[in-house]
Amino acid sequence: IFDRTNKMIKKQTLVMTFMDMFTHNHKYKYLYATPEAEPRGILLIKTHKLISYTIDDGRKVKITFNENKNETKVVETFQAESTNSMEMQREGWQAILDSFKHYVETFGKFEPLHFEKNINANAKKVFETMLNKKQFAVWTAEFNPELHFIGSWKKGSKIIFLGTDEDGNMGGMVSWIKENIPNKFISIEHLGLVQNGKEITSGPEVEGWAGAMEDYTFKEENGKTLVSVDVDVNQEFKSYFLKTWPKALKKLKTICEA
Repeated sequence: IFDRTNKMIKKQTLVMTFMDMFTHNHKYKYLYATPEAEPRGILLIKTHKLISYTIDDGRKVKITFNENKNETKVVETFQAESTNSMEMQREGWQAILDSFKHYVETFGKFEPLHFEKNINANAKKVFETMLNKKQFAVWTAEFNPELHFIGSWKKGSKIIFLGTDEDGNMGGMVSWIKENIPNKFISIEHLGLVQNGKEITSGPEVEGWAGAMEDYTFKEENGKTLVSVDVDVNQEFKSYFLKTWPKALKKLKTICEA
């Protein structure tokens, strides 16, 4: 819980975990995920009901939790900033809540892993290189030499990731693009598998992967970009991803800086 929360703090999207609000595991007045979070200023906490805080630039955020039987409605109200459009800000904050909803509802099924890489290129170049069909095949070759995608990165679109196994059989993942904020954020939700040319989105074959998220975040500063990757994994593939994702991001960095 705290690992994921701290990552969100670094992205200036949360100052504390919501998880306890839902599970009712803890009662507290004030809780900071890290010492660095404290100066951001949690103004008020009503256990299981309300969080109100101030972020670095002085804007205030209020989050309410309204429970109805076995469901909880989370409403987040924030003061807008002047740099980005209102639509973009709403989409960004909604994407955060969508990710948190997924995190809570799949808690215990997946383990979140985080990877990041600093790249000496602007966010637009890194974003476009990462998703370009030809370049995608190059940097993801660390996972599978034949890995490629069919479909679109447009928000709401279906996308299929395919590769071959040791016997040359084609297989992969059926997914959809849950969010696409150009040069800033991509969110992929995996729905099922492709086996023997057939898409499988229900049944025991996909229980270990259905609902897993894969998010890419691009943060530019002074012409350089920090690429962050957050993925949900099951125990079967944890060690593989821990070994392979750093290699893939290193390859992406080499392509972007060439």
